[in-house]
Amino acid sequence: MLAEGVHSLADSGNQVLLLFGRNRSSRARTEEHPFGFGRERYFYAFVVALVLFSIGALFSIYEGIHKITNPAPLESPIVAFAVLGIAAVMEGFSLRTAVRESNEARNGDNWLAFIRRAKAPELPAILLEDMAALTGLFLAAVGVGLAVITGREFWDGVGSIAIGVLLAGVAVILAVETKSLLIGESASADTERAIVAALEDGPEVERVIHLRTLHVGPDSLLVAAKIAVRPCDRAETVAAGIDAAERRVRAAVPIADPIYLEPDLYHAARADATDPSIRAVRRRPRRRGDGP
Repeated sequence: MLAEGVHSLADSGNQVLLLFGRNRSSRARTEEHPFGFGRERYFYAFVVALVLFSIGALFSIYEGIHKITNPAPLESPIVAFAVLGIAAVMEGFSLRTAVRESNEARNGDNWLAFIRRAKAPELPAILLEDMAALTGLFLAAVGVGLAVITGREFWDGVGSIAIGVLLAGVAVILAVETKSLLIGESASADTERAIVAALEDGPEVERVIHLRTLHVGPDSLLVAAKIAVRPCDRAETVAAGIDAAERRVRAAVPIADPIYLEPDLYHAARADATDPSIRAVRRRPRRRGDGP
């Protein structure tokens, strides 16, 4: 019961951290942070993982070991079951809300793919925490129930350790996924295809030579591309073509901001197929008449 109580306290603090990070990420850009503060959402999600591991998992494991080595008789198991039941109902409502919101954002992906590919950290974090909370309540009820049935407080300690292991697993998953976002993730393959298609959907761009994208926040995508232009085009024509290409990209991918386009001449012999920025371009469906 104590382990699950500490878990609930950690969950409540985590919600505050995620909300705090979301609010701070909306601050205006500054000279020191010209790309804005969108990554603060990733930072606070990583802090959530640390809190879940340190306060939730480690304390639960410690409490379980303490109960096994220093057993004490259970007091008021009926009250314990009542509290666990009420908590399960409330967590169930919270999980239902998280599932409903996630269904609107996962675009047909399965749940594992959604957690791995989501660029906004809040929904996966809340979804995993709610699932862990319900599972933890079940483990706590099993531990208390076995302790009452067998008369051995050992099982209450085992339940606490199981909750700690569960929270540690969730914390590791959150930490790994959030670390990837903090380091910097590219846009999804579908988004990059849409960007390439938008760039090439005009006469001023012969083809995209290479493309790099980076999420500087869940709602902001940096786009950098080298585009092939016609060798006979004048400077003002190239500049106007770049402006038009940027408008097409923003129309296709509204979160694309900022966009940096570098004009160049295409030389097939210089293309390095091992370069990730070139592979990103070659994932797109080939247009009729495209060269190698």
